[in-house]
Amino acid sequence: MSSNLHPSVAEFKEFTGRYPKLIKHVRDNRESWQPYYEKWVLLGEDDPYWNQFTEENEQEKASNQETGGKEDKDSTNNKEMMGQFMNMIENVDLNKVQGHIQQLNGAISNIQNLVGQFQEMKKTTPTKGNATKKSPFGFGRD
Repeated sequence: MSSNLHPSVAEFKEFTGRYPKLIKHVRDNRESWQPYYEKWVLLGEDDPYWNQFTEENEQEKASNQETGGKEDKDSTNNKEMMGQFMNMIENVDLNKVQGHIQQLNGAISNIQNLVGQFQEMKKTTPTKGNATKKSPFGFGRD
């Protein structure tokens, strides 16, 4: 695949291979490689701009050696999961979600109305076995 690449693109790919922090930065921020390629062409490999992608890398290696790399694996897994989650969110049609929420809201309103009607019916209808039933003929009482 690299044989089909333009020679300058192949050189840039080799350059980025020496800067894993740059690769991580582009992937984490979902950026395009184009601006970095243009900076590489204009500034060259020796420009101080690229130092920001090496300094922390040295510090991360030292801290990973101290912790055994466990934190790096955990953070990588978390970032992968977040990436997958963000991809899922990007594919969601918000208009459909809003429509479903409105339908659900309507269904909940209907259920609330039914519950309210049943409660009213329960209050107005006397229960069986009630000893204090009123007779329609109230004059027979003492």
